[in-house]
Amino acid sequence: MASCTADLAPLLGPNATAAAGYICNKFSDSAFAVDNTYLLFSAYLVFSMQLGFAMLCAGSVRAKNTMNIMLTNVLDAATGGLFYYLFGFAFAFGSPSNGFIGRHNFGLKSIPSSSSSLDYSNFLYQWAFAIAAAGITSGSIAERTQFVAYLIYSSFLTGFVYPVVSHWFWATDGWASAFRSDDFLFGSGVIDFAGSGVVHIVGGVAGLWGALIEGPRIGRFDHSGRSVALRGHSATLVVLGTFMLWFGWYGFNPGSFNKISPVYTSGNFYGQWSAVGRTAVTTTLAGCTAALTTLFGKRILTGHWNVTDVCNGLLGGFAAITSGCSVVEPWAAVICGFVAALVLIGCNKLAEKVKFDDPLEAAQLHGGCGAWGVLFTGLFATEKYVREVYPSRPVKYGLFMGGGGRLFAAQIIQILVIAGWVSATMGTLFYLLHKFGLLRISADDELAGMDLTRHGGLAYIYHDEDESHKQGTQMRKIESHPTPPAV
Repeated sequence: MASCTADLAPLLGPNATAAAGYICNKFSDSAFAVDNTYLLFSAYLVFSMQLGFAMLCAGSVRAKNTMNIMLTNVLDAATGGLFYYLFGFAFAFGSPSNGFIGRHNFGLKSIPSSSSSLDYSNFLYQWAFAIAAAGITSGSIAERTQFVAYLIYSSFLTGFVYPVVSHWFWATDGWASAFRSDDFLFGSGVIDFAGSGVVHIVGGVAGLWGALIEGPRIGRFDHSGRSVALRGHSATLVVLGTFMLWFGWYGFNPGSFNKISPVYTSGNFYGQWSAVGRTAVTTTLAGCTAALTTLFGKRILTGHWNVTDVCNGLLGGFAAITSGCSVVEPWAAVICGFVAALVLIGCNKLAEKVKFDDPLEAAQLHGGCGAWGVLFTGLFATEKYVREVYPSRPVKYGLFMGGGGRLFAAQIIQILVIAGWVSATMGTLFYLLHKFGLLRISADDELAGMDLTRHGGLAYIYHDEDESHKQGTQMRKIESHPTPPAV
C-alpha cells in the first residue's frame, strides 16, 4: 500500500499524496475481493471432490454395500462440517497459539477480524480439505464396518487429528511450517503445499490402521492365503468418480495459493496467476503420466488393460504431486507421476503378501504415493519457485536441484511425525472401537450386505413391486389366434 502511494503521488496534481492513497486503497479492496472470490471458487471445486469420492467408493464396492458407502460419504461431509466448525478450524489456525495446536477462534469466534487475515472463505476451504481426509479413510474400511464407527472416527479425525497436523505444517506458528517468521525446522521448514502429507498421509495411515484392526473382508483370501479379487460392481461409477476428483483437484492444488492477484516482479505481467497456471499444469502432467505408467505396468503384470487400475494410478499421481505442485518444473512432474505409479503397484503387491485388505487401495494410494510426493518435493523443488511461493522463508530447495539436504531432511521428518501422530490417535481409537464391539459388523450381516441388514433395502431396485404383484396376481401368457380366412 505504501509503495503504491509513493509510486503514484508524483503523477498527480494538488493533494497528490491523499489522492494517491485513495486510489491505491480502492485497488487494494478490489484485489481482496478478487482473492476471496478465487478462494471460494476453489473451495467449491474441492467440495465437488466429495461427489467424486462417493462415486469412486460406490463403484469399487459390491452392489450389496452401495447404499452404506454412499451414506458414509454424505455423513463425512455433514459431520465434518459441524466438528470442524466447533473445534477443528481453531485447532488448526486459531492464533495466537503454540507450535503444537491452535487455541483461539472456536466456533469461528472473532472471524473475520482486523487483527487476522482469516475470513469465512478460509474456513470453507479448509473444511473441504478436512472432509477429504475423512473420505480417504472411509474407503479403506468399506464393506465391513459398523455405521456408528464411521460417525465416531469421522468426528475425531476432522475435529482433532487432522487439524493438529495442518497446524504443524500450514499455520504461521506451526513448529515445522514453512510460513513461520523464524526458527524453521532444519533452517528450512516443510514444504507441503497442498497436502500430500497433511491430507493424504493422514487419511492413508488412518485407513491403514482401521483396515488392519478389522481384518480382511470375508472371502478376500482363501484358505491357502491366496488373494481372491472381490471386484467392485460398477466400473462406470469408478470412472465417473475419477473424473470428478480430477476436476476437483484443480481447486485442491492451484487453490492452495489462497490468492491469485499478487505480482511477483513489478513492471511486467508475471505474477501469482502464472504460478496458479503452472500448478495446474504440473498436477495434470503427474496424473497423466501415472495413469499411463499404471496402464502398461499392469498389462505386463496381469495381461489385461484394466480401467480401474488406471483410475487408481491417475489418482496416485495426483496425490504425489500435491506436495510440490507449486515449486517444481513441469518436466519434474512427469517423473513424480511415473514413480508414483510404481509405488502404488509395489504397495498393492505388498498388501497382498501380508493379507491386507483395502477395497479402494486407499492406504496404498494416499499413504504410499503421498509419502513419495513429500520426498519428491525435497528432491526437485526449484530455487526460483520456492522464493516466489514462500518469500519469507529461508531459501532451501531440492537436493537434486542444488539446494542441499536441509529441505529433504525436513520432508522425512514430516512423514515420520504424521505417521506417528495418526498411529497413536486413530490407531488407538480403532482399537478401542474393536474392543468394545463397535467396529466390525457380524459375519451374517457382511455376507448378506449392509444395505439389506443395516439400511432398509438395496440401493438398486431390480423389479417393480406394484400392487397387483403384492396381491399375488400373475401375468398370463396371451395366446395368439390365427387370422380367420377371408370370405
